[in-house]
Amino acid sequence: MKLTQSREVKIVNIVQKIRRAVILVSFLLFPITIYYFSPHLIIDGAANGIITGSLIMFAVLFLISLVFGRAFCGWACPGAGIQEWCFSVNKKKSRGGKLNWIKYFIWVPWLIIILIAAISAGGFHTVNPLYYTEHGISVSEPSAYIIYFSVVGIFVILSFTLGKRAVCHYVCWMAPFMIIGTKIKNFFKWPSLHLEVAPDKCKQCKICDDNCPMSLEVSKMVKSGSIKSSECILCGNCICSCPNGVIKYSWGYRR
Repeated sequence: MKLTQSREVKIVNIVQKIRRAVILVSFLLFPITIYYFSPHLIIDGAANGIITGSLIMFAVLFLISLVFGRAFCGWACPGAGIQEWCFSVNKKKSRGGKLNWIKYFIWVPWLIIILIAAISAGGFHTVNPLYYTEHGISVSEPSAYIIYFSVVGIFVILSFTLGKRAVCHYVCWMAPFMIIGTKIKNFFKWPSLHLEVAPDKCKQCKICDDNCPMSLEVSKMVKSGSIKSSECILCGNCICSCPNGVIKYSWGYRR
């Protein structure tokens, strides 16, 4: 039994190393991919009736979230690589909670602007995934570095001042798409990736709380018998840190 549990812990630790490596590589590739995550290019493209690469990316992320929730945020987002690197400087928990609404204050007007721009252009009539890119590379000229370092600077400053994953909580323009997708999958309860818990095993040591990159009260959710927070990014840190094997990944219908 102990050997089996030890083997499971080793596997989980390896999975976490892989996750951190993936988001680090994603960050290193950010000069190439940044325009595919650009909220501005969606507006610019809409004003010209063009479906841009970033609009396609956001639509894909929404569709993915209907099955995998916010796993992209924990496993592949370049912003995750930036922010988790910042943990080495500031591991203070972000306030989150009631302040999570701030990103919607940014997101809703942005959607309205996109809609107005598209209507003014007579609707979308062209698809151009490489809009404003040269050979698919975003930062292909010196002036583009101004945009790149400005975005990276925002991630770093907010992480240093407001705590862990502050951008995810307060200003991320992609998060609302995946949060809505997560809420939809949780409501309909169709087969999906999620976390399952065994409350009876929990000792309320709250190690999971300390290790959650989204500063969530994981132990409280475990005690309730379900982890359904729309801010959960399915990174698996709580699984890795739990000494009692209380939390695990699960695929299928949520109980």
